[in-house]
Amino acid sequence: MKIKHYFLLVALLVVFDQLTKLLACEYLSIGNSIAINEFLSLTFTRNYGASFSFLADSGGWQRYFLSSVSAIASIVISVLILKTSLKHQLKLVSLVLILSGAIGNMIDRIANSFVVDFIDLYYAGFNYPIFNFADIFISVGVVVLIIVDWKK
Repeated sequence: MKIKHYFLLVALLVVFDQLTKLLACEYLSIGNSIAINEFLSLTFTRNYGASFSFLADSGGWQRYFLSSVSAIASIVISVLILKTSLKHQLKLVSLVLILSGAIGNMIDRIANSFVVDFIDLYYAGFNYPIFNFADIFISVGVVVLIIVDWKK
């Protein structure tokens, strides 16, 4: 696979993330949930902060701060992708996932001033904070990157 294919994968993952968020906005209303099974619901929320709604009630400045952090991180990760050898495919995939998630949530912050979250997991009284596919991409990408770098 060539480096341009990794950036194509970023574009596809961002489109997927944005499409799912668009569908969530279109078909879910705030405050209502659609139960999928005993531990998963689709619940539309607006996250004005970062992970776990950190900084959500900070008066609006966080939109610009978090968008800037996402933009800088996206540039740094893009450079890392360009500098990573094609032999290190797992590392490249992890960087692609992180970049896709950062761009997906940055688009939301710039366009809406909030990030669309809609995946709601819970079990036996424990309710995990609602999240989206960009968050999944970032989380999985970071875990894979840690494992790959740890094995060196």
